Amino acid sequence: MRYMGPFPAKSTVEMASEINMPGPVCLIENSDQELVVKQEALDILSAIKQPVVVVAIVGLYRTGKSYLMNKLAGKQKVFVWTLRDFSLELEINGKPVTPDEYLENSLALIKETDKTPKNLNESRKCIRKFFPEKKCFVFDRPADKTYLSKLETITEGDLSKEFVEQVGEFTSYIFSSAKVKTLSGGLKVDGPRLQSLVVTYVNAIRSGELPCMENAVLALAQIENSAAVQKAIEHYEEQIKQKVQLPTETLQELLDFLRPIEREALEVFMKNSFKDVDQMFQKELKDLLDARQDAVVKKNIDVSSAHCSDLLQDIFGPLEEEVKQGTFSKPGGYFLFLQRKQELEKKYNQAPGKGLQAEKMLKAYFESKEGVAATLLKMDQSLTEKEKEIEVERIKAEAAEAANRELKEMQTMQAQMMEEKEKSHREHVRQLAEKMQQEQRQFMAEQQNLLFLKLQEQERLLKEGFEKESRKLQEEIEKIKSSSSSCTIL
Repeated sequence: MRYMGPFPAKSTVEMASEINMPGPVCLIENSDQELVVKQEALDILSAIKQPVVVVAIVGLYRTGKSYLMNKLAGKQKVFVWTLRDFSLELEINGKPVTPDEYLENSLALIKETDKTPKNLNESRKCIRKFFPEKKCFVFDRPADKTYLSKLETITEGDLSKEFVEQVGEFTSYIFSSAKVKTLSGGLKVDGPRLQSLVVTYVNAIRSGELPCMENAVLALAQIENSAAVQKAIEHYEEQIKQKVQLPTETLQELLDFLRPIEREALEVFMKNSFKDVDQMFQKELKDLLDARQDAVVKKNIDVSSAHCSDLLQDIFGPLEEEVKQGTFSKPGGYFLFLQRKQELEKKYNQAPGKGLQAEKMLKAYFESKEGVAATLLKMDQSLTEKEKEIEVERIKAEAAEAANRELKEMQTMQAQMMEEKEKSHREHVRQLAEKMQQEQRQFMAEQQNLLFLKLQEQERLLKEGFEKESRKLQEEIEKIKSSSSSCTIL
């Protein structure tokens, strides 16, 4: 594909047939001397979840650009963006050359003199600098003059055989060699990401600002990272629903369930986020995950408490009824009451699925019935005052022991929560370090490739006799080497 000059034209979107798009759709148009992004195209872009390929076709009016665009439409399984193209004659000093050789010769710098037009080499320098990998295709006249004005609608039978073959070579190259569009750091661009970049760029141009790729990427990062946080939270909550059955018998059991779910949620975030400056969005995710964990822990307590409360009422309800009927209001009734109470307590303890609030709820229930036991003890005429005093002291000792167990249990749970927070922090640090190391490797690979291309261009400049430009390029090379050697991950 050949690139010619910096003159913009209408842009179009083409993509897979499964998106239900029978033909090209305008992405950006020039309306009343102002660039406008078409909402229809943005809606289509937002539906493309796969990585996209961007192809620019630029050139003069009526040179077959729309025809090429239609040839690509519906056959590329990701996405193609076309601008314009033009045709070439392949001769240098009267000698035939290949399309690629013709292109390289066209981009050769020209020695400047006092009579040389100003900025003669600027376009060549820009193309050589920003497009180190270049490919050229040449198209003969597609048809007789009578057909040129309606090239998009005529049949292939009316086209020249040479032109059809050249178009076949062009489309084959695009389908097989066109690379997925990526941003710095290796992030692959899909439909929604391209949509955001297009809108950001066009808005900048319309406001009179100079479009900046870095600003556009940072704006995209804000959107992507916010969405990554939401995806991670949704994954966390979905896994909670699928894998966690409340109540659990202990807090540790619940934490053991939640830990791998949080790890997976963090992995979801890491996979979908990029350029998270100062880990702002990861910190937001950490706060949200902590809040979700606290909510699940509280819900576990509430579910256990509610279940134990119902169970206590079912088991001890008949005993309460017996007390009301005076079954134990007689000599020896107090110890008969205790015996019955102990039998029911054993039944309660053996009941499954009570959760971590089982003992606390039992203690609270017994405390609420202390008045009943005290009254029965006081009314039992078979006991002496000394025996009653001993029983009172026994009850106090049991209550104190139960209070101590509850305090220790609370301290244990607090320690478990603190330990779990520390484990969560270490997991966040670990995954962040892995992601940064991966990004560093990607950066180093990009820098090495860029350095290789710059060295090739420098060698070519020296061969062409442009020592000044070569020295300037050497400064760029040194900067690349410096940034590569100074990039470290703490």
